Amino acid sequence: MSTEKIDGVSVSTQASVYFDGKCVSHGITLPDGTKKSVGVILPATLTFNTGAPEVMESVAGSCEYKLAGSDGWVKSSAGETFSIPGNSRFEIRVTEPYHYICHFG
Repeated sequence: MSTEKIDGVSVSTQASVYFDGKCVSHGITLPDGTKKSVGVILPATLTFNTGAPEVMESVAGSCEYKLAGSDGWVKSSAGETFSIPGNSRFEIRVTEPYHYICHFG
């Protein structure tokens, strides 16, 4: 999967800024009501909690992630995705700017 452009969306102009600016994203809504976020994570190791299930799509850069209950880190590079269950958490670490699309649900 490699999304380069998303047409016909509504974009939230107010950014969501997490972890003192280490993660910045904008929410988007597709015409059918589907919600996603598009953002960048700067070099850091961060822990995120999920409500709904999420699929993280790497647009540029790479990351390593570790799902709750897992002992190992897994690499995800541009064009790849990984899934996180709902009501869970995951750790992500990046050494270069990591550009992503988060698909909810």
